[in-house]
Amino acid sequence: MGVFERYLSVWIAGAIILGIVIGNVAPPLVNAIAAAEFASVNLVVAVLIWAMVYPMMVGVDPASLGQVARQPRGLLITLAVNWLVKPFTMAALAVLFFEVVFARWIAPEDAQQYIAGLILLGAAPCTAMVFVWSQLTRGDENYTLVQVTVNDLIMVIAFAPIVAVLLGVTDIAVPWETLILSVVLFIALPLVAGLITRRRLGTPDAITAFQARIKPFSIIGLIATVVILFGLQGQVIVDKPAVIVLIAVPILLQSYGIFALAYAAAFAFKVPHRIAAPCALIGTSNFFELAVAVAISLFGLNSGAALATVVGVLVEVPVMLSLVAFANRTRARFTG
Repeated sequence: MGVFERYLSVWIAGAIILGIVIGNVAPPLVNAIAAAEFASVNLVVAVLIWAMVYPMMVGVDPASLGQVARQPRGLLITLAVNWLVKPFTMAALAVLFFEVVFARWIAPEDAQQYIAGLILLGAAPCTAMVFVWSQLTRGDENYTLVQVTVNDLIMVIAFAPIVAVLLGVTDIAVPWETLILSVVLFIALPLVAGLITRRRLGTPDAITAFQARIKPFSIIGLIATVVILFGLQGQVIVDKPAVIVLIAVPILLQSYGIFALAYAAAFAFKVPHRIAAPCALIGTSNFFELAVAVAISLFGLNSGAALATVVGVLVEVPVMLSLVAFANRTRARFTG
């Protein structure tokens, strides 16, 4: 492991602190970054995520994509956890904590808003950052691409109905611009760039050497993304620390629980680690751009629902890094 990967948790902790400081001492800078947005996708963050995704896309071999069908169990586990378990367990945890456990500290109308935001998070599995987590666990690039692509196709059909059922709202306006733009930015364009790069490099040795050279830039992109995300929410963290902690509790339980379920299932069904790790991480991570956009459109920019989705953004990176570390430590327990 290089110096970036070896001390990644230290860099991320520093990035979180730096982001919070910048968010509170340099609001004009943060506002300028926040203004660079289209269809609820922050373009500055999008560029950094693109830089993180591209190195993995260089490893995607079109000739090997057909082999995914020989290992259907990882894909089936991902889809079952994402769409048959995750939205409903998130809703159950949200209701449990904000209507029972935290009821004495949270006003009922605020509780309903937080529940709504958590439901939106639970119904939106991740698109972009999964490629980063997969790369950090040495996941199979081809398989991860297929998993995310199939997941996104299902999300187009299933997101609105699931949210409508769980929220009891029939008029769900899915922000298609956000969904389509995210797929284009975080999957289509990096994939095309990766395929072009592979063709120009030519040999497997040249491709491997190129990936090794650009990998540090991927980690730098991750650290810069964390600084910006926490900078954008730095004032919220300082102004409402207690509420942030309360909202984070069910998100943390959901994240670790979903990962444990998917990872254990992959282990039980003897899924190779290069597939099992991304399989579990896809369901754990969230498509926060979509969740935030829907929360704002349904409940308003300053609503409790929007705040809950933002907390999901803040919690995600530290949680996912801890799970990446766990997946790497347990690699030897898998058969392949």
